[in-house]
Amino acid sequence: MKHAKRIALTTTAVAVAAAATLLGTTAVQAASAKPAALPAVHAPAALAVPDGNKLTGVYSAHGVQTYTCTDGAWKLLEPAATLSDKRDRAHRPVALHSRGPVWVSTVDGSAVNATAAVTSPKEGTIPELLLKATATRGAGTFEGVTYVQRLDTEGGVAPAAACTGTDQISVPYSATYAFYKATA
Repeated sequence: MKHAKRIALTTTAVAVAAAATLLGTTAVQAASAKPAALPAVHAPAALAVPDGNKLTGVYSAHGVQTYTCTDGAWKLLEPAATLSDKRDRAHRPVALHSRGPVWVSTVDGSAVNATAAVTSPKEGTIPELLLKATATRGAGTFEGVTYVQRLDTEGGVAPAAACTGTDQISVPYSATYAFYKATA
């Protein structure tokens, strides 16, 4: 059961990437179609990015937080989400988010891994986060990313009830992810 759900999530991610390719979202088209101004980001003071970093991307995410039953309680297994540029009215996918956490661009293949640095609880939803990049790869969207903020979270909370066995459950969520790079 667990593997079937993971395969379904992977299949969905591949389908999204294939759809982006079929829609003609190439790196050249994506770069030329982007409006110049980034949307404003409103983060709690606790999640402020340190000085010396500038905002380089703001993406809306829709997906699931998958939990697995461990010792009778739900524990986070992995997120799976598709990110879209908030400036793109067509909401074409530009990245996939998964366990690591990692974000991989469907436009240019660049990626960033990060770890949570600060957590800001939010009533009735998963917490907002400030994440510090631990590694990047490839040239493009996520090249040189230093920090990521997870903001405007909705949903994604594990069930409160106890669980048994090795059950898994995926809970829909949405968020805004803001990416930062060091200033020169």
